Amino acid sequence: MPVSPHFRPAHLRRSVLSVPAINRRALEKVHGLDCDAVIFDLEDSVAPEKKAEARDNLKRFFSETPLAGREAVIRINALSSDFGAQDMETVLALRPQAVLLPKVDSPDDILAVSDLLDENDAPESLRIWAMVETPRAILNIAAIAETGRTEGPRLDCFVVGLNDLRKETGVLPLPGRSYLVPWLMQVVLAARAYGLDVIDSVCNDFRDLDAYGAECGQGRAMGFDGKMLIHPAQIDAANRHFGPDEAAVREAEAIIAAFADPAAAGLGVVNLDGRMVERLHLEEAERLMQKVRLIAERKAAR
Repeated sequence: MPVSPHFRPAHLRRSVLSVPAINRRALEKVHGLDCDAVIFDLEDSVAPEKKAEARDNLKRFFSETPLAGREAVIRINALSSDFGAQDMETVLALRPQAVLLPKVDSPDDILAVSDLLDENDAPESLRIWAMVETPRAILNIAAIAETGRTEGPRLDCFVVGLNDLRKETGVLPLPGRSYLVPWLMQVVLAARAYGLDVIDSVCNDFRDLDAYGAECGQGRAMGFDGKMLIHPAQIDAANRHFGPDEAAVREAEAIIAAFADPAAAGLGVVNLDGRMVERLHLEEAERLMQKVRLIAERKAAR
């Protein structure tokens, strides 16, 4: 049975920091960082001979100092690899908020992990995120997104991986990402069609914060919900660019107030300062204000 994309709750995913699970010092530091989510990486950032140690690090981290107030996501190695099965055992034991699947190519990649989670009685709160980083993923992106709109869906979020996509296509890493924008917009469009969040790719040069800020602004303009990060220095700009600005908050409050007026009861369209505003704008305003409340709650808890 199809599930409406509008039923999904709002999440804060402005800044999604990737942390190598092999780096115990980096794991200890995440507690003091203002990112919205943390990806604990068992895949690309961990050498093959260090995979078991990285899993042990995560088991210790989750048992002794679990992440509070933010989404914890574990990126596993592909199930077809020598490490995928043990990575999934770790996920099932630790029960993060989500498991991030690398190099997803087709809907079958999502469905296989969803079935595995169901068969092992994983809670519905354990979601699936998918890395979009191969040419096949771009070609199949709508079909992949559709798996998140079925009965009991677990797919919640796409994360774009441009490093692998550039490597496999030969597209050069030019400023502005002009040759990549059409593919990025395909991912955003598919995510929105099926009610998924979508996270922009990492910016590799964490020292050039001006170029990074420009890339955040571009990602926000394209419709991304947030950005995957590789360094704590990138958190503030991501939170600023992908968070609601004051003008957007004021407009959302005005739209909600206009529809709350008894005179607007039963109306699909209202006049707001000479501009016609529809109920679809009310839905957008309410979702934005949900994020404002989540940000306020996070600040109060720090």
